[in-house]
Amino acid sequence: MAPEDKAEELTALVQEIRDRVRARYPDSNARPGLILPDLMPLVHARDAAEAKVAAIGTVNPRRGGPFNAVAQTIKKLVARALDWHVREQVEFNRQVLACVESTLEALHETRRALMRMDVDPAEIRDLRSHWAHWRAEWEHKLFVNETQFLRSVADLQGAFQHRSSLMETNFREIARSQHADFQLSLEHSASELQKKFWDEAAKARREYERVIHEELRIVRQRAGQSASAPANPGSPEAHPAPPFDYARFAERFRGPEEYVRKNIQFYLPRFEDRAPVLDIGCGRGEFLEMMRDAGIEARGIDLSEESVAVCRSKKLSVEKADLFAYLAELPDRSLGGIFCSQVIEHLEPFSLPEMIRLAASKLRRDGLLAMETPNPECLAIFASHFYLDPTHTRPVPPALAAFYMEEFGLGQIEVRRLSPAVESMPSLASLPQEFREAFFGGLDYAIFGIKL
Repeated sequence: MAPEDKAEELTALVQEIRDRVRARYPDSNARPGLILPDLMPLVHARDAAEAKVAAIGTVNPRRGGPFNAVAQTIKKLVARALDWHVREQVEFNRQVLACVESTLEALHETRRALMRMDVDPAEIRDLRSHWAHWRAEWEHKLFVNETQFLRSVADLQGAFQHRSSLMETNFREIARSQHADFQLSLEHSASELQKKFWDEAAKARREYERVIHEELRIVRQRAGQSASAPANPGSPEAHPAPPFDYARFAERFRGPEEYVRKNIQFYLPRFEDRAPVLDIGCGRGEFLEMMRDAGIEARGIDLSEESVAVCRSKKLSVEKADLFAYLAELPDRSLGGIFCSQVIEHLEPFSLPEMIRLAASKLRRDGLLAMETPNPECLAIFASHFYLDPTHTRPVPPALAAFYMEEFGLGQIEVRRLSPAVESMPSLASLPQEFREAFFGGLDYAIFGIKL
């Protein structure tokens, strides 16, 4: 081969090596505007470190001769003896160099990647110039979004709190309503239980009173006691008709019908569920009218033809009859209630027990006898009221009436004072209250007894 051809081949080989080196280690100045750091000092430092690592364990050369051979032998022996001591250091040095080699390779790859980037530096400068504007807009949008988000969260929290308040209010209302219903149910149940208890207690009381009455009757019979009243008292003679207009007399001194009808309203609950009811001495029929309006079957008797005519004009069931004869003809236990107002004070004293005996015999079990009469415990009736009626015989004290009722099988005796004297005699208000209540209480009284 000619020298010229060898020179060209060598030149081409050098150019190829140069191209490969440039491709592996690109020149930072090849692309204007892109300045890359020089890695050659790091490469030289790496080569020097590798040379030092390669020299570890070698012995320094000397000139030949016996002394040199002995020295070399000693150094080799020492190196072998210390091999265990420096082995880790040698391994560490090799690993450090491997790390440096890897770092250099990574830096070269980075340089090559940057060189391959097809980015115009003008675009990079434009990107940098607009970055501040874009960043401001981004921060503004971020702030707006964050504000909207926080506002939405606040609205949701407010709605949640409102709903929670509504739920709590509804819960409190429901709890309050349930508590009120529970209280009403409890009170209703308690009242029903109390009513049942008192009904049972009243039944037990009536049973005990009935037993006591029967036992007393047997004791009296065994003791040979006779009745206090005559065996055959007969029907007492009726008082002759007064020589004046008795209806006008009653209107003036007892009061108009509206007044009487108002004052007897408290009898109505006692006669409910006690039909049929008999009114003895019905007069103008105020009690019978009240019974009719309440839907309770009732009839009346009276000795006055005028009173009977007045009651029949009101479509009331009334007949003229003597109370003793009428009661004697009635079947036993045929009545549920008997009402007798302002009558017993007209009877002779010996006739009253017979009247109560007949009335008690005609009542069925749990039947009611109610009598109203002037109250002799009130001294005011003797000053004006009692002796106004010339047909009155004598007043009946409440204790005496209660005794007669107990004697003939009536129990649960109850006395109620009516018409306080101070209402018709205001001057009594000047008296001490205790004295006035003891001697000037109710002008009338009502006494009640239940058939045992």
